[in-house]
Amino acid sequence: MTALSAAEHIWMDGRLVPWNDAQIHVLTQSLHYGWAVYEGMRAHETAEGLAVFRLHDHLARLSRSARVYLMDIPYTQQELAAATTELIVAGGTGPRYVRPLVYLGYGSMGVALDLSAVRVTLAAWSWEDHPVNNWRLMTSSWRRNHQDAIPPLAKATGAYLNSSLAKIAAVRAGYDDALLLTSSGHLSESSAANVFLVRSGVLHTPPVEAGILPGITRATILELARAAGVPTVERPLAHAEAYTADELFVTGTAIGVVPVTSVDDRPTTTPAPGPLTTALRDAYQDAVSGKNALSPRWLTLVRR
Repeated sequence: MTALSAAEHIWMDGRLVPWNDAQIHVLTQSLHYGWAVYEGMRAHETAEGLAVFRLHDHLARLSRSARVYLMDIPYTQQELAAATTELIVAGGTGPRYVRPLVYLGYGSMGVALDLSAVRVTLAAWSWEDHPVNNWRLMTSSWRRNHQDAIPPLAKATGAYLNSSLAKIAAVRAGYDDALLLTSSGHLSESSAANVFLVRSGVLHTPPVEAGILPGITRATILELARAAGVPTVERPLAHAEAYTADELFVTGTAIGVVPVTSVDDRPTTTPAPGPLTTALRDAYQDAVSGKNALSPRWLTLVRR
């Protein structure tokens, strides 16, 4: 759980409004039915100033998520990109977390939703760039949403009830996060992060077919690994493979790369963080801060 740090403005439907005035009606459709899609993005410090990491990739995924949920976003990706940098500039200095949200506004009620009532907001607040410590994972009793029930490819608000149930149970049991399995018992992802394991120098991660959200950080790690000559495999992973891995780590925009020390109290065979985890975490940090050879095509500079 992360406490919010209030900023000066929120972008709502094309204009900046004061943070405390960014309100919606209690009968807003998405509040009742969870029919909304969102993204999480980060603006990091670089030698040239603040830069949003993979801004256009995040907005492209937002567009795909909205398409799954039959919502037509009334702004182009270019307009939303410009609004994102405008909002960051209006919010002061320092690293920022950015949350775009596409939702259905007030006007009707019932599960036959009014899909024409699309609204868009962008919020950005202070988010310091501190590494997250090693995590202990617990296999959740809740299974990951099946693609024929709630499509995991879309980053939808209502779908995260599944993640919250798993996360809360894990934290209450004394762990840092949950590991969710597919309906067939294969590894899927943690509550809000993709999962990687290392065995004999090979990097493995579950495929899209395992009900994962195709993470932007996940894609970044795969590309960084391949650029470094690390063999990578996307394949179904049996549950017990998490118990016998040399290294484990999870990835996400909010957390970056987090080493995993154990799953269900079974430690990795190499104490965390292992050498490949460390190398990829360092490469990722270089990428977001503009120090990696791949950084120029991933960073959008916030010009003041």
